[in-house]
Amino acid sequence: MRVLLTGSTGMVGAHTAAALHRAGHDLRLLVRNADRIARALDPLGLPAPEHVTGDVTEAAAVERALDGCDAVVHAAALLSFDRRREADMQRTNVEGARLVLGTAARLGLDPILYVSSLAALFPPAGDVLTADEAVKNPRDLYTRSKAAAERLARDLQAEGAPVVITYPGAVLGPDDPTFNDGVRLIFDCLKAGVYPVTRGGVPTVDVRDVAAVHAAALKPGRGPRRYLLAGDFVTHSELIEAYVRVTGRRVRKVPTPGWLLRGAGRVGDALRRFGVDVGALTHEAMQMATLGVRCDSSPATRELGVEFRPLDDTLRDVLLWLQQHGLAERRHLGTLAT
Repeated sequence: MRVLLTGSTGMVGAHTAAALHRAGHDLRLLVRNADRIARALDPLGLPAPEHVTGDVTEAAAVERALDGCDAVVHAAALLSFDRRREADMQRTNVEGARLVLGTAARLGLDPILYVSSLAALFPPAGDVLTADEAVKNPRDLYTRSKAAAERLARDLQAEGAPVVITYPGAVLGPDDPTFNDGVRLIFDCLKAGVYPVTRGGVPTVDVRDVAAVHAAALKPGRGPRRYLLAGDFVTHSELIEAYVRVTGRRVRKVPTPGWLLRGAGRVGDALRRFGVDVGALTHEAMQMATLGVRCDSSPATRELGVEFRPLDDTLRDVLLWLQQHGLAERRHLGTLAT
């Protein structure tokens, strides 16, 4: 099939592009800046596909990019904790979804795959999150935009459009062209040898498994579907234990109340308004880290045949990638460096 992919220069989009290429699809990219394609796709061994330069918020660019395509994967999104970018985030995440998904439905593409977020379903109503969880009404910037986009996607599903929605958990993996704030925060703590341990944990998934699900789900005639993508629910203690197993290093656990971390996130939000870079120290991120629950990802395995790899394997590959790119030193890898 000829498939349009948005968001190909991000982590999930780049790996999805590689998985779709391996599956034999004819790719077309919609990108704002064509100069970023090589940086994202070269490390994955993917030759530069055909591309259309434009933005997901531009109707003419979206129409031009979708022309002649059989299916679309909409992975483009703006993640920012800067309140000065709220309008940009609403435009990209909400209006972009409205344009790409709505135009694809009007043109009869099948399937129309939308990469959503667990944030749209947070906080969960029970102890296990499923793809049938109701969309919530969050206050934070990013989660609010993703919840609004999620409602658009579900409305199209209710109308019978062949929209497939995926909900990746906390995505880890090598070859990340963005080196996102969440990954940086985790590894800064691990490299320091000190890690705050609190209740809860994070539904975690390898980006290569997310991409494999996207490739497997790209089959026409199956109608609307939804898949949670979170291979492991990782408590903070389990993350440390995996790091110790992989590297042999010692990490000191610092028991920390969840309310304190969420409060620190509020402080981080306030500091960010004054231009202070606090990385992923936000109330939104701390809420997800302390109040997360297990996710039922079994439909992705049962229906699409994708097995989620163990955390140790992902962690090992990420650490080696960090070292290769000068983002971690040999001493941070312990025995893994040898």
